[in-house]
Amino acid sequence: MAEKRKADHDADLEDRPLVRKRLSSFTLQYPSLSHAPTKPPPFQQPTQLLTFSYTPDHVLEFNDSALRYFVDPPFGADLGFGYDRWIKRPDERGRLDALLMAWSKFKKSLQGGPLSSQSKPPDISVMSWRGVMTKVLIAPYEEREGWELNVMRLGETFYFEEHLTDAKLREKNDMEPRQRLQSYYGYAFESYCTAPAPGHQGNATSNVRGWGGDVNTNVQWCSVVKTKLGNRRIVMGGEVDCVRGKYSGNTDNFVELKTSLSIRGLSDERRFEKKLLKFYIQSFLLGVPEIVVGFRKPSGQLTTTQSFQTVQIPRNVRGKPGAWDPLICLDWGDRFFSFLHNTVRTNTGKDVWRVTFTPKVGITATMLDEAGVEEVVGGDDRVGFLPRWYWDEIAACPHDQWRSLGMAYLEAEKGHMV
Repeated sequence: MAEKRKADHDADLEDRPLVRKRLSSFTLQYPSLSHAPTKPPPFQQPTQLLTFSYTPDHVLEFNDSALRYFVDPPFGADLGFGYDRWIKRPDERGRLDALLMAWSKFKKSLQGGPLSSQSKPPDISVMSWRGVMTKVLIAPYEEREGWELNVMRLGETFYFEEHLTDAKLREKNDMEPRQRLQSYYGYAFESYCTAPAPGHQGNATSNVRGWGGDVNTNVQWCSVVKTKLGNRRIVMGGEVDCVRGKYSGNTDNFVELKTSLSIRGLSDERRFEKKLLKFYIQSFLLGVPEIVVGFRKPSGQLTTTQSFQTVQIPRNVRGKPGAWDPLICLDWGDRFFSFLHNTVRTNTGKDVWRVTFTPKVGITATMLDEAGVEEVVGGDDRVGFLPRWYWDEIAACPHDQWRSLGMAYLEAEKGHMV
């Protein structure tokens, strides 16, 4: 597997220098797509730490109540069915709160055990949702959509959240009717493809063959994993659509569900192969081994399904016109984190940096002023974008991320906490 190739970690930015624009603002230039990296960073197979569920009211619970099991969808299924009963959770700021709660729970589960390397939480370089990591890694091939991230650094750990302005949130929540319906098709496909228990087929209360139940996007089942890119340990969380067969407590039989328009010619094929990059990276990052794609007509009728083994997807596009290379994505991700490690500095841990990606240009990192930080806080009880309870918890553990900030600062900071 190309993503597991052994290579010496190369944290240097080589001939892509940091360019200082002005005080506290730096740039990382766009990568070359014409040459594969000579020393791609190794990527470690993700290991699951724990899971959690969101209830129909979007209450977080540390159980598997929202876990679904894969079933084959019926041929010709109507992906528009149930649209008028869709309970759609509004898009919100991509806060890290749930992931941090899971990480805190995992660390506490290790306390009281034997004093060994197995009972101590690993030193983490990056804490993020899977969606943010996907945006970072596919950036070399993103031609239209830019993005912004908020970044904080506590010791050697970097925390990332997607920055969404009020205008962007309104845009995401006020989709045009046609776009909203097409978005629903994907959720409906998930309903047809999943059941609450292995081997079950369809919802007993529905007269529609194979329908798994009305869509409520408050309900989610999430996995939290640890992995490693180069020499950086990463903890990330993401939603998992379902598992195939019996759930074994790890990622081995996770399944990602996707929809796409039926392929009718060469141009459709090339568009789909381009989409496969995001499908691949999303699943690869979380350790999902299988992706099931439902191909549909423009009217929303399911025509066929195809299963892809995640590790084999790069081979399907290799050598084709405009093909993407996952090694370029991994190398870019490694350089992106090296750039931030060398750039983002903080004296208090409270600073927030804004990282902006511009397609075909590169990355800009700028430290926010006081007004910018207040906008990120958004009136909540937070330090930057981190919840106050997490800040207090970290500050109470001098041997965790805070050790590099020094005990003198830590004691002073505790005195100012409310």
